[in-house]
Amino acid sequence: MLSREHRDIVVIGGGIIGAAIAYYGSKAGLDITVLEKSTLASGTSSRCDGNILAIDKDPGFDSQMSLVSQKLVHELDQELEVKFEYRNPGSILVCENDAEMEAAEKWVRQQCDAGLDFRMLDREDLRNESKFFADDLYGGLECKTDSTVNPYMLTFSMFHSAEKQGARIHTNTEVKNLSRNTDGQFMIETGGTTFTANKVVNAAGVWAPHIGKMLDVEVPIYPRKGQLIVASRQQPVGLRKVMEFGYLISKFGGERVVDEMTEKYGVALVFEPTESQNFLIGSSRQFAGYDTRVNHEVTRYIAKRAVRFYPKMADMTVIRTYAGLRPWTEDHLPIVSEAVEVPGFYIAAGHEGDGISLAAVTGKVVEEMLSGKETCIPTEPLRIGRFKEKKVEVGIK
Repeated sequence: MLSREHRDIVVIGGGIIGAAIAYYGSKAGLDITVLEKSTLASGTSSRCDGNILAIDKDPGFDSQMSLVSQKLVHELDQELEVKFEYRNPGSILVCENDAEMEAAEKWVRQQCDAGLDFRMLDREDLRNESKFFADDLYGGLECKTDSTVNPYMLTFSMFHSAEKQGARIHTNTEVKNLSRNTDGQFMIETGGTTFTANKVVNAAGVWAPHIGKMLDVEVPIYPRKGQLIVASRQQPVGLRKVMEFGYLISKFGGERVVDEMTEKYGVALVFEPTESQNFLIGSSRQFAGYDTRVNHEVTRYIAKRAVRFYPKMADMTVIRTYAGLRPWTEDHLPIVSEAVEVPGFYIAAGHEGDGISLAAVTGKVVEEMLSGKETCIPTEPLRIGRFKEKKVEVGIK
């Protein structure tokens, strides 16, 4: 016989966004239950890098939201019982031609005007940063506030503290159907227990549209595939996150001066040293549905791009490769919003490659929405209705 249990707030999704909502919600005294169809951090949160970045955010609302999240993660490092390999080394973008340097200078001015800690770097700065850089790089820019975490550990750490604060976490509990009865209560059917709830938060990442469809709510999120290489740090290549300036252009859909296949797969250099003495090399961007198989041709172009910026990396050992899915939205901002047509149904998804960066601020904002408080950031740019209205102009074009 199927059991039935009533909960106040049910969060669907056991990734880092669900973890942040569970943590901040339970900390505020809310009755939070999380339903995860597999194991915790088994989706996008386990197939990504671990950066809390402002350097790659559009100047203005996007970068300000990232700055708030960075401050919250710094506080989490003090608050959470389980450590999550938090480091605060800053990050850099490197440029390979005059045009990129000119665009970087404009980018730095805009970010500084928005109150962020950015500065330009010249060739000598790059040489001081790493002797492994290619000699012909022009310079770059730095954001001093950027930090890095272990995304697995941050997810688990927030869930660990959330449970201690009273949150209930159910793994291997897939939502089969979601409906709303005439009394305004939500009915959440799983393979075993049927839950009723006063409020539901859809934090299902790339699967958020499927949950939304159960309530006839269109959630305009699409899976965007990305691949990474894990390599052995046999020599001290670098101590912090490095990206090419072309990463921004690739992320926001601009045109770069690269070969056809690099452009096709959206390949751009990302280098990230980990605490385990390995390093991650990326990245790529493809719309390939829900396919998470590694495409070895893409891997070759990622490696080729890395060697362009770090020539000596050609002799270093590859440990493994993997692919994950980013929950992409048209304007590159997440959806953190109540669905107007279904009161009590909230969406917290669509962070693309910024789920780790923006998890903390997302969790805080959702808690504030659920509690009826004033939110710590403006939420107008994050409303789900913006896609139908076509009035929001954000992102780099």
